[in-house]
Amino acid sequence: MRNTFGTLFTLTSFGESHGAAIGGIVDGMPPGIEIDQAFIQSELARRRPGQSAISTQRQEPDHVELLSGVFEGRSTGTPIAFLVRNQDQHSQDYENLRTLFRPSHADYTYYIKYGVRDHRGGGRSSARITIARVVGGALAKLALRQMGITIEAYTSQVGNIALDRDYHRYDLSLAETNAVRCPDPEKAAEMERLILQVKGEGDTIGGVVTCVVRGCPPGLGEPEFGKLHALLGSAMLGINAAKGFEYGEGFDGVTQRGSQQNDIFVNEKGEVNTATNHSGGIQGGISNGQDIYFRVAFKPVATLLREQPTVDLEGNPTRFTTRGRHDPCVVPRAVPVVEAMAAMTILDQFLCLKTYKK
Repeated sequence: MRNTFGTLFTLTSFGESHGAAIGGIVDGMPPGIEIDQAFIQSELARRRPGQSAISTQRQEPDHVELLSGVFEGRSTGTPIAFLVRNQDQHSQDYENLRTLFRPSHADYTYYIKYGVRDHRGGGRSSARITIARVVGGALAKLALRQMGITIEAYTSQVGNIALDRDYHRYDLSLAETNAVRCPDPEKAAEMERLILQVKGEGDTIGGVVTCVVRGCPPGLGEPEFGKLHALLGSAMLGINAAKGFEYGEGFDGVTQRGSQQNDIFVNEKGEVNTATNHSGGIQGGISNGQDIYFRVAFKPVATLLREQPTVDLEGNPTRFTTRGRHDPCVVPRAVPVVEAMAAMTILDQFLCLKTYKK
């Protein structure tokens, strides 16, 4: 099982949803970076359960313990080990799932591949494992901050309620002012009402997270294998419930002609720039210095609080009803995870670029 992400900046994660803890080891963190533990904790707070009526009511403080790699408030360049202890597991809620496969979950595929699975909340396949990604991403953000690189994600669609695709139309700082993490207050209210309606029906709904990376230097990524957009796509599609990825104009661009899509180069105050940014800040697999923007589609959560048909371990038809605490829409809590994966990808490629230039 592959549990490590990255090339030079790496995250190795461990833990299960109903185990003792979730944790990880970050290697390749540049030395001398100021480690703001309050910031790391605030990033975890954005991801943690029990935030509002539209998220799971599992109550976890998600307090992070940094075990190594930090001295007098700064990174030492050695591995940073961290731990977040689980404190509110209701494993008994999953006892009826021990001998059956839940629809659209990893139960069947894990069992077929490994011959064993943890039925308590999905075990290793649970979205709770993204805690490690958020911590790794927070550390990456602290390093990117010193380089003037910022990453902001927000909910741009829930069900059929969608924002305009142009992120310039919104004040992205408003995303953190509501439970849905949408920068349009009116649309946010509509989205929240829809999520609550779906929750009341014992059902779930999907949506889209948009992410914008600003200040990224040109030169990140490779022209053949290792294209920056492919690395970002891999990072995003590795997030639980992610079903689609597009960058720049994405699928919408196929309806236009090349004369409309081409980003014309211009000279602005002695620097090469582009008049437009349909490419999403990446050309030929390499960043060009413009904003990198992309969208990630998330499916409706597979856990429904209603009776469903399935089969047991022997293939016999059966029916079950899920118990426990679950998100009716994963999108709001996925926002910080998207940012985290983007931050680790960008920092990793920045370090690769520095190594290459040496």
